[in-house]
Amino acid sequence: MSERVGHVVVLGGGSAGWLTAALIAADHRTGEPGGLQVTLIESPGTPPIGVGEGTWPTMRDTLRRIGVGETGLVRECDASFKQGSRFDGWVDGSARDRYHHPFVLPQGYGEVDLVTAWLRAHPEVPFADLVSFQPHLCVQGRAPKQPGTPEFAAVANYAYHFDAGKFGLFLREHAVRRLGVRHVTDDVVAVQSHDSGDIAALQTREHGLLAGDLFVDCSGLPSLLLGQHYGVALRSQRPFLFNDTALAVQVPHPDDAAPIASQTIATAHSCGWTWDIGLPTRRGVGIVYSSAHTSHDEAERVLRAHIDHSGGPAELSPPRRLSFTPGYRERFWNRNCVAIGLSSGFIEPLEASALAMVELSAAMLSDELPATRGAMDIVARRFNDSFGYRWSRVIDFLKLHYVLSQRDDSDYWRDHRSVESVPERLRELLVLWRHRAPYRHDLFRVEEVFPSASYQYVLYGMGFRPDAAGTTRRSDASGAADGYFREAATMTRRMLAALPSNRELITHIRQHGLQRI
Repeated sequence: MSERVGHVVVLGGGSAGWLTAALIAADHRTGEPGGLQVTLIESPGTPPIGVGEGTWPTMRDTLRRIGVGETGLVRECDASFKQGSRFDGWVDGSARDRYHHPFVLPQGYGEVDLVTAWLRAHPEVPFADLVSFQPHLCVQGRAPKQPGTPEFAAVANYAYHFDAGKFGLFLREHAVRRLGVRHVTDDVVAVQSHDSGDIAALQTREHGLLAGDLFVDCSGLPSLLLGQHYGVALRSQRPFLFNDTALAVQVPHPDDAAPIASQTIATAHSCGWTWDIGLPTRRGVGIVYSSAHTSHDEAERVLRAHIDHSGGPAELSPPRRLSFTPGYRERFWNRNCVAIGLSSGFIEPLEASALAMVELSAAMLSDELPATRGAMDIVARRFNDSFGYRWSRVIDFLKLHYVLSQRDDSDYWRDHRSVESVPERLRELLVLWRHRAPYRHDLFRVEEVFPSASYQYVLYGMGFRPDAAGTTRRSDASGAADGYFREAATMTRRMLAALPSNRELITHIRQHGLQRI
């Protein structure tokens, strides 16, 4: 139990494996005398899933932490800037049905009761449009910064869209060449265990036994170590969120000067919803749906109709089909094995939670990396508690988008509104929010997956309104909220005049780069 943890073995590459390996290596002096040894084993015959193209603003801090440059990311990963999400057709499917979930907090958030002031004085204006400048930047296709703004710094808070396959290769190059991660390309054919039940080594086809002290399962949906070797079951979330299939396709731009959307566009359809992500060279488009509610052929028909309607070409390659069980593992850390990425769970692409959970998992693992085997069980309990809570909050937040919908054009949407399909905690919060806005005591952990501001953007974008506007926790007799509304409008005018388009900034970075901090 006092044995030092000196070697971490990561099974699986892709975004999850390489991000985890790079973060641990950067934090624990891999490649230096006395530093931690990190080995990543990657199967040559298993391509990455490669459709997780959306991120959160946390990715900027993660990339800076491991020492990569933003200029390189844009140039090598076909990256663009993301400032939030736009939801079309989610409320009732009408032509005017549209709202935004931006990345910036509402102006004056936490200082005054913005919601009551909005309902009393400006109920005809969409909530996000009134309290934030960012939706207006997205409508105009603006970038979140100027060419002279240094790497990772922001004028408006932002994340990225990128080619997930290229991102994994980008991280691999940096982790191996700059951070000292050992890369083994081979197939794992068996797992060798200690008498205690800990994993002792992984048997590979060409490289023999690869021993380690801590094993990170980034093997994707098969979950070779945590799921198959240890038999830790997947806790299905299908009773709450029904989607279990996605079709994905790459759509070329009509020309090299085509505008690049500054946000993910999620469009609801009778059978599910489509994502539309703009990259410099193409769009990543796909549909997510429930196979219990619609056929694969019907979903593909809806996807192609969406692409046609949005100006895509008449001829496209057949879409890739991805099947999954929405859920997460009963435990994420078992003995000396911790799962990160798809091996730990996956719900659906809505709100880009998959890569964010990878970041959160890798960061906690690196921050609390146990020094000895004796400390590992303590860290494992903390890790399991933290991510059990986080996965539950992901379920609540994603379900919020569905349960508030008024669409009545299919059983898919009607079933999503059934009481038995709503998690108990979310049902309780919706009762509270009938009389006040979400705030920090509703989401009480320091590092919540989604802040209360995100719940406000979705609630009020989806048409939810408190029953009694005057009963919220804080009055606004001073009219301070109106000052913040004017401040948001002023910032909107200034930023629209000063910021380039998304494509203009990306073109500048590709040609000239950004200043390093």
